Amino acid sequence: MEPLETDFAYAVSRPRASELRMRFNWLQFLPVLGVCWVAFLTLAVIFQWPITEVVNPLLTLMIMIFFLFVGLFFWAMAPKSNRE
Repeated sequence: MEPLETDFAYAVSRPRASELRMRFNWLQFLPVLGVCWVAFLTLAVIFQWPITEVVNPLLTLMIMIFFLFVGLFFWAMAPKSNRE
């Protein structure tokens, strides 16, 4: 009989390093919002829906989302030394 191998190779679990691309992946929902807005406006033109009550709040929301996008974009591009 052969002797059992008693040398263990321990696997050390390390936290996965977040890659730069992973920080940009979740920002893809913002262009989807823009596509939905354009689709809504297109349908409103085709079907002649009254959208005067909707335009001002949504444009304000879109301006706020734009500034949020710019802030998140700078956060995603932060140098690796500032990350945890």
